[in-house]
Amino acid sequence: MLDFVVCVGGIYVCFLTWSTLQERVTTATYGADHQRFRFTIILNLLQAMAASLVGFSYIKVIQRQPMLQMTRHRWKRFFQVAFLNSIASPFGYMALRYINYPTMTLAKTCKMVPVMLMNKVLYRRHYPTHKYAVVAMITLGVSGFMLFKSSSKSTKEATENSLYGLVLVLINLAIDGAVNSTQDQVFSEDKKITGQHMMCLMNLCSSILMSLWLLNPFNPELSEAASFLYSHPRAMIDIGMFAICGAMGQCFVFYTLANFGSLTLTTVTVTRKFLTILISVFYNGHKLNVRQWSAAGLVFSGISLDVYMKQMAKQAVIKAVDAKEPVSPELKEEIEEDIDEDGPMESREIPEIAALRSGVTIKDRPLPVGTARRRRMVDVAAS
Repeated sequence: MLDFVVCVGGIYVCFLTWSTLQERVTTATYGADHQRFRFTIILNLLQAMAASLVGFSYIKVIQRQPMLQMTRHRWKRFFQVAFLNSIASPFGYMALRYINYPTMTLAKTCKMVPVMLMNKVLYRRHYPTHKYAVVAMITLGVSGFMLFKSSSKSTKEATENSLYGLVLVLINLAIDGAVNSTQDQVFSEDKKITGQHMMCLMNLCSSILMSLWLLNPFNPELSEAASFLYSHPRAMIDIGMFAICGAMGQCFVFYTLANFGSLTLTTVTVTRKFLTILISVFYNGHKLNVRQWSAAGLVFSGISLDVYMKQMAKQAVIKAVDAKEPVSPELKEEIEEDIDEDGPMESREIPEIAALRSGVTIKDRPLPVGTARRRRMVDVAAS
């Protein structure tokens, strides 16, 4: 029970602090001259460096595992993922210049839309019917949230809810979908790569790529950012805490997933996003009308429907395993598509998923039917 409280508390503390600092760093002004930090590549670089270091520490200290042996092909694949990941984030940061933080947070719940689209277009994958209903609810909710905004004619309100800002978020999500799909392909090709390897090495490669970009003599961003941080030391503290909280939060995500299942993680993530909106609204003074709250409710209802359908899939698998019957190909495909859509980095970590897919072993030992371990396997795989 203590482990569960620590994991959930860690996710909430790290990511709620991370989201608050993200909004502050990208939208607030610093110093008597009221300057904003506009150097998004620097922000991404520091976050990638922190994530790579924490990922390496997680492998060495917590897992006590040797580092992945790198080959030329592996480096190539990690740099491919890193490149996509590096060009995605700046669009999200730029969007905050045109839309407020609650709008961006809600729009990012549409992540499953580009993930499904990219998997459909790039890899010809199929999804169960309820997935399309969930996508429709989320899309309508986000659209309504934008359309039902306050009719105020002020320049500030018009800027915060600009359609251009939403387009930037959608570009960010589309590239994120390509990142997730490419990660999934990397995991499928190389069974030795784990989520922690991806976290460490993808961010290491991202750090290298962004460092090369910043060291370009025709790019003044590095010197300008250094001058800004020297003149505004409070920004340096906020950015450092932002990078550390994001990296530490990922460790809590991996640990929660491995010990309590992704259904628990999904529930925590959904409530965390809703709390992020609440904190941003009340702490930073953003105003939402009743229709916008209703649209936000539609989005989270769609997410809740997705969680419920995954729970039903879990129950179906439990019933089949209890009866010592094979899991139907349709149900197994649905479970694997849920795993792919939820995030290959995290789901790749669970050995029980491989056991469900093979139906044979966990770590070369027979899987005991009817035990708590078997139920953990089903819970994680179905979620």
